[in-house]
Amino acid sequence: MRHPARWRSPRGWPLRTRIVAIIITLLTILGLAVGTTAYVFLHDRLYNEVDAKLDRTSDPFRGKSTLPGGFGPSREPDRSAPFGGQEPGSITVYFVDGAFDAGGKVNTVQDANGNPDTEYEALSDKDIAELKAVAVGDKTTVSLDGEGSFRATATVEPDGAIRVTALSLSTVNSTLLRVALVTGGAVLIAIGVAGWAGAFIVRRTLAPLDRVAATATRVSELKLDRGEVKLAQRVPESDTDPRTEVGQVGAALNQMLDHVGNALEARHASEMQVRQFVADASHELRTPLAAIRGYAELSRRSRAPISDEISHVLNRVESEAKRMTLLVEDLLLLARLDAGRPLAHDPVDLTMLVVDTVSDAHAAGPRHYWQLDLPEEPVIVYGDGARLHQVLANLLANARTHTPEGTAVTVAVTTMPNAAVIHVIDSGPGIPAELQPHIFERFARGDSSRSRAAGSTGLGLSIVHAVVTAHRGKVSVQSEPGRTVFSVLLPYDAPQPAVPPAEQQFAQPAQLAR
Repeated sequence: MRHPARWRSPRGWPLRTRIVAIIITLLTILGLAVGTTAYVFLHDRLYNEVDAKLDRTSDPFRGKSTLPGGFGPSREPDRSAPFGGQEPGSITVYFVDGAFDAGGKVNTVQDANGNPDTEYEALSDKDIAELKAVAVGDKTTVSLDGEGSFRATATVEPDGAIRVTALSLSTVNSTLLRVALVTGGAVLIAIGVAGWAGAFIVRRTLAPLDRVAATATRVSELKLDRGEVKLAQRVPESDTDPRTEVGQVGAALNQMLDHVGNALEARHASEMQVRQFVADASHELRTPLAAIRGYAELSRRSRAPISDEISHVLNRVESEAKRMTLLVEDLLLLARLDAGRPLAHDPVDLTMLVVDTVSDAHAAGPRHYWQLDLPEEPVIVYGDGARLHQVLANLLANARTHTPEGTAVTVAVTTMPNAAVIHVIDSGPGIPAELQPHIFERFARGDSSRSRAAGSTGLGLSIVHAVVTAHRGKVSVQSEPGRTVFSVLLPYDAPQPAVPPAEQQFAQPAQLAR
């Protein structure tokens, strides 16, 4: 995966990368500053030495009254050949009245007797023009074609001629180039070694911070929303030294985990009290509700005449008693699932289960359009047939209750390599997006946009979720206006002997729902 925005700005770099980058940047600036200073100092020193040598070469007879060869001040000097002591490779040219007179590049030769001697090598017109431009008394650097760089100066001869003397800078430039290369290489090597060493040191230094981050990551992966949670993860004591910045972070994280752990324990204790209360209350209410229904039914069957008003009241009492009985049964079922009661694990034919539940739903809602989409072969899963029947019945009742008459409801069964999937699809108005995350929570209610011809306890879909989860399956919903799909995935293999613990099933009551 590419992260162009992250690497475009240093603000997105990891801390160790930024520290190493800062170290390398500082060392680079320091190396450039030191190298440049050394180069400039050496450059000035070498050029000063060349200039001093140039002074000596341009005026070799300073303080003498005669010229070499016996020429005195009144005699004309011989400019056809280099005078004694001129350095081979240097250049001497003479200009008389602004025109080139004699001179050239000094070369070493042998005379007729085999002794070393010097002579001038002719220069090109372009090189002579470059040398002619040198001002008297100035020292300047000139570049001659095919000859390289020279340091040149011009002096006035006693006879009025202008002599330009130039010394080659090849040795100086070669020395400066070698120094620059050596310095640059040394700086690069130093930066590389410092970067590697800095990365190693920074990694070792920030290792406690990595351990703190790893502890926080492990805690973040725990499921803290329900059930009993043991926050056993803590930052090692060696990383909680308050004298260091990382130790302060580690100590603060441990303190926070202690507070969170205490809060989770208090929440779990309260949660278990609520579950126990629901289970006890549901169990205790079954007997009085059964008695109320029995007395109401007995009163209606009495031979003694009763008024129409009393008969209506008794009918309503019996109806509400039945409704409360259903609510209590749902609560008791959820309490039993929370307690981890064993489920049956018998072969269940999902195709026949779908046919039976759809037939019941058609009888309860004849004005809906019910459809089946079943495979040709039976689909067998292992589980509790009665509970799975209740799952499908709740989903169909949900579709019938919350969609208008004439809505098409399709129940399809598909197969996967390791599981079977039941889809309940309706063409109703859909579920609002903000309610979908809470749709399987207990007592979830909402004034939905779907029509509601009958009331709802808010427990039907929570029972679906609890039973499917007990079968190690999954239930999900996808909804938009005109299409709502509830999908129930059930593995083929037999479920565990008991459902998961209560803390994996219980969800806090919600204020909003379908």
